[in-house]
Amino acid sequence: MNRFIFLILFVIGILSIPSTLFAQQSAIYTNDLVTYNKALELYNNKQFLAAQRLFDFVRDEVSDENIKADCSYYIANCAVWLNQKNADQLMEDFVTQYPTSIKKNAAYLDVANYYFDNGNYAFARKWYDRVDQSRLSRAEQEKYNFNNGYAYFKIQRFNEARKYLNRVQNSAQYGSQSKYYLGFIAYEGDDYQEATKLFDEVRDLKEYDKNLSYFQSDMSFKSGNFQEAIDEGLKQLPTAKPTEKSELNKIIGESYFNLQEYDKAIPYLQAYQGRKGKWNNTDYYQLGYAYYKQSDYQSAIAEFNKIISGNNAVAQNAYYHLAESYLETGKKQEALNAFKNASEMDFDPKIKKDAFYNYAKLSYDIGNSYESTPTVLLAFLDQYPDSVYVEEINELLISSYITSKNYKEAMTLLETSRNFENKIIFQKVAFYRGIELFNKGEYTAAKKHFDLSLSQPRDQGYVAKATYWKAESDYLLQNFKEALIGYKEFEGLLEAETTEVFDNLYYNIGYTYFKIKQYEQAAEAFSKFAKQSSIPKEKLADTYLRIGDSYFVSSKYWPAMEAYNSAIKLDGKDADYAHYQKAISYGFVDRNEQKIKDLELFLKLYERSVYKDEALYQLGNTYVAVNKIADAIAAYNKIITTMPNSIYVPKALLKQGLIYYNGNDGARALSKFKKVVADYPGTPESIQAVSTARLIYVDLGKTNEYASWVKGLSFIDISNEDLDNTAYEAAEKQYLDGSDNAVQALEAYLEQFPNGIHQLKSHFYLAQLLVMNGQKMQSIPHYKAVIAYENTEYTEESLAKLAQIYLQDKKYEEAIPILERLEQMADQPENIVFAQSNLMKSYYSLVNYTKTLAYAQKVLANPKVQEDVKADAKLFLARAAMQTADEATAEKAYAEVRKIASGEIAAEALYYEAYFKHVKKEYKSSNASIQELAKNYSGYKLYGAKGLVLMAKNFYQLGDAYQATYILESVIKNFTAYPDVMAEAKKELQQIKSEEAKTNSSIQTEQ
Repeated sequence: MNRFIFLILFVIGILSIPSTLFAQQSAIYTNDLVTYNKALELYNNKQFLAAQRLFDFVRDEVSDENIKADCSYYIANCAVWLNQKNADQLMEDFVTQYPTSIKKNAAYLDVANYYFDNGNYAFARKWYDRVDQSRLSRAEQEKYNFNNGYAYFKIQRFNEARKYLNRVQNSAQYGSQSKYYLGFIAYEGDDYQEATKLFDEVRDLKEYDKNLSYFQSDMSFKSGNFQEAIDEGLKQLPTAKPTEKSELNKIIGESYFNLQEYDKAIPYLQAYQGRKGKWNNTDYYQLGYAYYKQSDYQSAIAEFNKIISGNNAVAQNAYYHLAESYLETGKKQEALNAFKNASEMDFDPKIKKDAFYNYAKLSYDIGNSYESTPTVLLAFLDQYPDSVYVEEINELLISSYITSKNYKEAMTLLETSRNFENKIIFQKVAFYRGIELFNKGEYTAAKKHFDLSLSQPRDQGYVAKATYWKAESDYLLQNFKEALIGYKEFEGLLEAETTEVFDNLYYNIGYTYFKIKQYEQAAEAFSKFAKQSSIPKEKLADTYLRIGDSYFVSSKYWPAMEAYNSAIKLDGKDADYAHYQKAISYGFVDRNEQKIKDLELFLKLYERSVYKDEALYQLGNTYVAVNKIADAIAAYNKIITTMPNSIYVPKALLKQGLIYYNGNDGARALSKFKKVVADYPGTPESIQAVSTARLIYVDLGKTNEYASWVKGLSFIDISNEDLDNTAYEAAEKQYLDGSDNAVQALEAYLEQFPNGIHQLKSHFYLAQLLVMNGQKMQSIPHYKAVIAYENTEYTEESLAKLAQIYLQDKKYEEAIPILERLEQMADQPENIVFAQSNLMKSYYSLVNYTKTLAYAQKVLANPKVQEDVKADAKLFLARAAMQTADEATAEKAYAEVRKIASGEIAAEALYYEAYFKHVKKEYKSSNASIQELAKNYSGYKLYGAKGLVLMAKNFYQLGDAYQATYILESVIKNFTAYPDVMAEAKKELQQIKSEEAKTNSSIQTEQ
């Protein structure tokens, strides 16, 4: 049907419609059309909100689907222009409702262009994908291709961008822009030839010229044309944008760097601002190396040490040159860490080897907290057996065994290493390891190492010293006969007199003879020692005491008194003992009046002496001997009233009872005997009291009363007394004869007579035998049975032995009440010191630091305490003060410990010296103390690890983040045996990395 026929039919159709209806509809249609046109006019004038409202009105009023469709299109389009939230949905609804609308493709294109023009390229891409390109005009297709390509470019999808931009390279409108962006894509893809070609085609365009200069400079740099890069960069730098100026400085600086013109590189490398305000490890390396090549080592260090946790060829190179810079500035500890770091990387074998060599040399020079110096030196020899440095490292290795003082590890290495067979060094190291063990109280192990040293008798001086210290070990192991043989062997060696220990030889021989009860030989040896010159006063006083004791035991009282007089004149800590022994000696030579005078003088001079009760008792006895009965009673009373806890109280009561008995005062005698029995049941004094009381009751004819009294005593059975005594005497004989059957005999007696007359002695003897036989646990109930009595002659020793057993098994709660009782009742000064010092240690182990401090101060206040015990007290005072946050006291105490300590204690004291310096912000001085710790005490790993963490903190405060992080990483890697130290290191490392990551993009932190 052609258009003419259609028109005729259309006119006929119209004419056939009733005129009134047509007129009405025509009016409505005309009005709506006017409104539609008004809306369209508003839309074209970009009055989108008003237009949208009119289109919405028209769409609701008209029935024409075409107009409805157009209205829906424009409503959605206005929503897009107005950024209404439902714009996308309105457009989707339009397409869905009117799929055949001729405006659908235009709708897609309009929305895409709108988002493109507003820079929302991701949304633009979404709508461009829906456009039907075949229905676009040529101009629309060019715009579509450019916009699509540019949108892909902006979201850095360069492959897709290139596809669309290539289509409009030759476009009059879009060609130049397309070539620029295609050139940039080629530049980003390192296709500098293509990029240069494309950039050259648009170079004359002013809008691109500035950027092109930067790209050209960068491409020249990346192509290795460094001089061209410099020329281009210098030309562009004065007019560059601020964002580009930093990058141009980097290009120029790095180009000068690659041309090895380091002095010219420095200012441009310094001017670089980094990416997003951050440098990376390569940036720090280049500036650091430039400074290094200019011999500006301090500036080089400042840049190199910002390279944290690097693990590539750049980092290895940086750490090596950082180490060299440290050496040039005299910072050996820092250099050691950096060389170690470089030696652990495999990127450059030459650097690795040279770094290892320097690390090994520095380990010998200043010590090493990570691993022992011999271990480092041996590792170098194992890894580089053909190195030109082998001979030098071997010499250092030989010396390091001695200087490192890590004798335990040195011995292991000497016994297992295939690289080393120097017997002289083996002899020396074995000896020093023996000394180390000896100082720790491990005498059996020490003796073994002295034997190892003697097995290689190369240096006769060390043969002499090992012989001496082996004898000392035997002495302390109570192998007195073997000790004596060892001392005699030492005495016969030519080199003995050249050793520092020779001066003590006769003193030690004297004590050894004394222990094996060869008193004449003991006196001879002590006398020989006393004739030596330059003997310390306290030691000389002790020597005269032992001479006196040797003569006293040998019943040579006059020579004994001479020796005691010499000791008294020296006024040493045991002058009271010398005075007491001298007074007692007068009694054995029938000089009782002189004995009384000396005892009375003793009591005036030494009112606080531990021998006071014994002196009073002896004075009382002597008064009895010279028939001064009233004075005797008074002396005994003084013990009873002023020293109620003394073991001499039951003895004094018994003596008073005997005096009254011999004076025919039976009533008063019975009173005293009954008090002994009531207060001290089962003791020898109580048994004698019962026996003497029997005689009184017999004399008084009151045997029934006696029988009634005795029946109430659990420790005596009159009917079995003879059997009891017989059984005990048989068992005691076995004990005194040293028979192997003594234990069995004493156990049999106690089983037969559980409440026997002699149970106290039997329990004590049995406990002593069991300890000697190594059955210390079986001895406990017997010692407990002894100390169940109030105070006897066996109480003090039993308390000491029982406490010692508990302490050895670390049963501190059981040990404490025993030690406290021993402290209160002990007569022997050494037992008081033993009790106080071990109470100090026990309370520390039980985390009672207040009591620890109290007992440490008690020990230090005791004038008779030996130096080694004082050292322990100072140590525990320091430790407890630290635990109670009293760092001022701890610092003073550790300083005292530092003066006298050796081995692990010295390492602990040195660590705290460093700690207190750190607290005072004396970071360099703190590190010096830690270096000394590494040099002299590397064998004590715990304090080595703690020292390293402290060193890391010091370095960070000194501005050296590299040292801090490397040390902490090494602690985490190498000291897994100390989880607390590792945890502290990890925490510190994370804090430092988090801070440093603010300026260094190469640092990875934990999330």
